[in-house]
Amino acid sequence: MSSPTGPASGLPVRMPRPRQPGRHRRPEPLVAPDGAPALVLAVPGVPSTATCALAEEVVSIARSELPGLDARIGYLDGDDSEFPSLRSVLAHAADERTARYEQALAAGVEAEEPDGPVAVVVPLLAGPDSALLRQIRQSVMDSRVAADLTDALGPHPLLAEALHVRLSEAGLARADRARLFTVATAADGIILASVGGEEAVQAAGITGMLLAARLAVPVMAAALDQEGAIASVAEQLRSSGSQQLALAPYLIGPEIDPALLAAAAEEAGCAAAESLGAYPAIGKLALAKYTTALGIVPPQAQGTPVR
Repeated sequence: MSSPTGPASGLPVRMPRPRQPGRHRRPEPLVAPDGAPALVLAVPGVPSTATCALAEEVVSIARSELPGLDARIGYLDGDDSEFPSLRSVLAHAADERTARYEQALAAGVEAEEPDGPVAVVVPLLAGPDSALLRQIRQSVMDSRVAADLTDALGPHPLLAEALHVRLSEAGLARADRARLFTVATAADGIILASVGGEEAVQAAGITGMLLAARLAVPVMAAALDQEGAIASVAEQLRSSGSQQLALAPYLIGPEIDPALLAAAAEEAGCAAAESLGAYPAIGKLALAKYTTALGIVPPQAQGTPVR
C-alpha cells in the first residue's frame, strides 16, 4: 500500500535529479519525432558485401546520434534481392506508412492522415557529382514517392578531419602537429582526388584549404575522372617545391573502382591513403543533412580534432 505522499512501507523514494540551471546545464537528449520521415542513404556504385558493411556502419552512427531514427539503405544499382534498390526502399517506406495509418484507424485510434515527405534521401557522396546525383534524383522520381533529396555531404570541416586521419593512418601525415614528432614518410604536398568533374574539384578545393591549414603543406584538388588531371596537379606541386607527394581520396569509397585510385597514385608517382569510408564524421554529416531538411535542431556533430 502506498499513500498520496509516498510508499507506506517506508522505502526510500527515488526523486528525479533537478535540472542544472544556467547555460551550462546538460542539454536534453534529442530523439526522432514520432512519424518522422525515414532517412534513406543513397549508395552509389556496384553493390558488394564491403559496400553493405560500410553503409550499415554509416546508418548505425546516425542512429546512435538520433535515437528512434528510421534509417534505411537504398543502392543506386541495387538488384532488389540482396541489395535493395533506392526506388524499392522508398516504395516500401511509403507502403509501411500507409499501413500504419490504416491499422490505427482499424483499431479505433484517432490518427492524422500521413502528409509530407515519406523520406529524406541523403546521397553517400563526399562532394557533388552531377551524373550520380542525376541518377539518384531519377530513382526518386521513378519511385513515385514524396521524398526530399539533399546535397552531397561536403565540403565540410569534418571531412578535412577525416582526410587528415586517413593520411596519418597511412603514415603520410603527422597525427598531431602539437606533439612535434616527425614522420619519415610524411608528405609535403597533397593531391586531393575527387570525381564529378569541375564542380566536384571546386568543392574538394574548399575542404582542401582546411586540410592544408591542418597539415601546413600545400593541397591541390584534381579530378580522377578527367584524363591527365592527377599527373598535371602532381607536376604543379613538384614544380612549386613539394618532393614527397600523397594522394588523398576525397571519396567515401563505393562511388569509384578502387583500381582507379591505385592507377592514379601510380600516375602521380606517390603513395595513397584510404578512402574516407565509414569514418564517424560521415554518419554525423548524413544525419545533419537529414535534420536540416526537416528543420530539426541537430545534435552537436563534433569530431575529435586532429591537430
